[in-house]
Amino acid sequence: MFFESWNGIIRVLVVGGAAYLALVLMLRISGQRTLTKLNAFDLVVTVALGSVLATVMLSKSVPLAEGILALAVLIFLQFAITWLSVRSSAVSRMIKSEPALVFSDGVFLEKAMKRERLTKDEVRAAIRSSGTAKPDAISAVILETDGSLSVVKRPEQPNLAGVPRTEGL
Repeated sequence: MFFESWNGIIRVLVVGGAAYLALVLMLRISGQRTLTKLNAFDLVVTVALGSVLATVMLSKSVPLAEGILALAVLIFLQFAITWLSVRSSAVSRMIKSEPALVFSDGVFLEKAMKRERLTKDEVRAAIRSSGTAKPDAISAVILETDGSLSVVKRPEQPNLAGVPRTEGL
């Protein structure tokens, strides 16, 4: 259960190290965009790369060459899809979702929250994690394309001594 053989340990060291180095090299060649988390598609590719790497390292039935090829295929597909999405609005719409406004000027936007399957408690948690205790200090909360919630705080208006505060200046 804790130890099977030295062959297994050596295989993990050799194959795991080689697969890791191959992955790092391929990621450097393919560019920074490969591992971004700008949308759900990017997250899926990142998780898939980790899964393939783990399988290559731990499964004796997957040869190193096949594992490296699987990593290369995923990276190539990620590169191709993102390349196409930058050049084609149709591909971009298929791959990427649009940000959704779920809270605006102190009001929960219930239709948008239902469509995005968010609860008020989740939006409130995002507001609290932004360091703001009061929802009325928030201008907007946006569900981003990567699934994170962005909190936009109201700009602070300086109150000059003796000068009444005016909005919109």
